[in-house]
Amino acid sequence: MAHEPTTAPLSSAPPGSDLGHGRNDRRGEVAPASTPRLRRGTAITVTAILPLLVIAGSALAMPGTDVAAAAAAGPKLGAAGHFLLAVAVVLTAAYLGGALARRLGQPPVVGEICAGLALGPSLLGNLAPGAMGWLFPRGTLGPLDGLAQLGLILFMFGVGQELAGMRLRGAATRALLVSQSSVLVPFALGALVAVPLAARYAGTRGHGVAFVLFVGCALSITAFPVLARLLSDLGISRTEPGRLSLFAAAIGDGAGWLVLAGILATAHGSDPTMVLVNAAATMAVVALFLGPVKRLLARWASRKGGGVGSGIVLVVGVASAAALTAVLGVHQLIGALLVGLVWPKNRTGPVVEGLTGTAKTVLLPFFFFGFGLTADLSALTWDGTTVLVFLGLLALATVGKVAGPGLCAWLTGMPRRPALVLGVLLNARGLTELIVIQIGYDAGIIDARMLAILTLVALGTTIMTSPLLRLLKAAGTGEGGAASPLAAAEARPKEYASRD
Repeated sequence: MAHEPTTAPLSSAPPGSDLGHGRNDRRGEVAPASTPRLRRGTAITVTAILPLLVIAGSALAMPGTDVAAAAAAGPKLGAAGHFLLAVAVVLTAAYLGGALARRLGQPPVVGEICAGLALGPSLLGNLAPGAMGWLFPRGTLGPLDGLAQLGLILFMFGVGQELAGMRLRGAATRALLVSQSSVLVPFALGALVAVPLAARYAGTRGHGVAFVLFVGCALSITAFPVLARLLSDLGISRTEPGRLSLFAAAIGDGAGWLVLAGILATAHGSDPTMVLVNAAATMAVVALFLGPVKRLLARWASRKGGGVGSGIVLVVGVASAAALTAVLGVHQLIGALLVGLVWPKNRTGPVVEGLTGTAKTVLLPFFFFGFGLTADLSALTWDGTTVLVFLGLLALATVGKVAGPGLCAWLTGMPRRPALVLGVLLNARGLTELIVIQIGYDAGIIDARMLAILTLVALGTTIMTSPLLRLLKAAGTGEGGAASPLAAAEARPKEYASRD
């Protein structure tokens, strides 16, 4: 009977054969990996470096080549090269800023916002205006803004998905009361302090009513995505204050965007009849999306499921809805929000997560960069009035968000310290407020100084949230070694949830 040939194992390779990082000698020992490295180096030198040197020498040897003049003129990238370099710089800065913020115990979005500000006139434009002009020539700003707008509408779509996923499990009265207090109390405080500020800080279209309402709206915002990240980092997503804060932020953000749409219509000074017509058309579009469109998308998702086609349909739908609401005189982000509210999650979850994740990590840094070009913090004159306005707005924004919802939660039965945790959670503003104040500045409601002040308020309230929460988590009640307020909150029944 013939024997089948056998294959020798790798360890029994003949002497002198190369195995990965070295070579076997006659005694079975592995020799240093110098020979393979030498061969790779020789290959790179002969097939890459030497040909490049020959090409460069041949080009320079041609008559009319002025090496000194070419070096003095600097590198010529062209439009495409400058755009790609700008993309690389913005994404690198955002990544490094987010990593640094994470090391400092802050949400990554804080570092990304600061990186966008640093690339603009606030820092780079002051220290090296020539470098800023070369890195970001005027021709690249349009394409970069296009990436930012795409990121914004996909981000707002994700916010709509979170809003649609919120539901209550009991204690509906407390949840609704806390939601309205988280909006109305800071809104009232902001509107009150804006009355004496209107003459000094209003924009070209920021007549009294629009300016006052806009400042109130800006102070009432809670950054839903930043809040969700904070809850996850601190491990309190499933506590009663965590669930309730998510629900209140979701409802508050939805109400805030609707109020902002009305403020923009007021600021544009549109004819009252046209405002009513546009409002009626907008309500009809909202009803259309929440009714027939939602049912149609549910049936389509049940038949087609996820896949590449779902991603294309999603992006086309978000862009089309954003354009539709813009035509109706409402900001385009409202349309993206509507698509998020009605888009089915049962079969298209991976597609949605992929697109919204790309928007947050790859596209939103371009919004931070564009915002940094607009908000020149170095242009602020820090006189007594500016300092007083900044500190006043920061204090009112904090008190309104902490005291309003916290007091409401305590009066409706929540223990005192978990109610305080709830108020601190809702004080995070971050990205969402930046979007709102950028819209207000573009619409001419506020001037550049108020834009810079509100930017600092948004950063300040977001930065203080995480340390305050950690302080509350570490602090005990002071009586008999009782658990911290967050630990006590974790033991309470979970009354709020969001659908996955």
